[in-house]
Amino acid sequence: MTELILLISMTILGSLGGYFFKRCTLNGLRLSIYFLVNLFTGGLFYVSGAILNIWLLKLLPYTVVYPLTAITYIWTLVFSYLFLQERINLRKITGVLLIIFGACLLVVR
Repeated sequence: MTELILLISMTILGSLGGYFFKRCTLNGLRLSIYFLVNLFTGGLFYVSGAILNIWLLKLLPYTVVYPLTAITYIWTLVFSYLFLQERINLRKITGVLLIIFGACLLVVR
């Protein structure tokens, strides 16, 4: 159960890192406080996710941990819809579901 919580946390942190990196670009790539705060926050989330990934690799096989990082795509879809007002269509949902299905095929014994 601990591994599952760590895995979900790792994927959420990775997705949040990407979200804040996207926020960096909302006003262009000009160096500003807004840009730096979002860049730092995104980096902090990414590094935290990477540290959890390393810890999980100690607890679980690589062939389980790495495919399940595909869960990140679920969070990315949700965060982009909720916070960036991006449109989510059937094609995007189908793509994410296929990725998750493929990851499950790799992991299920």
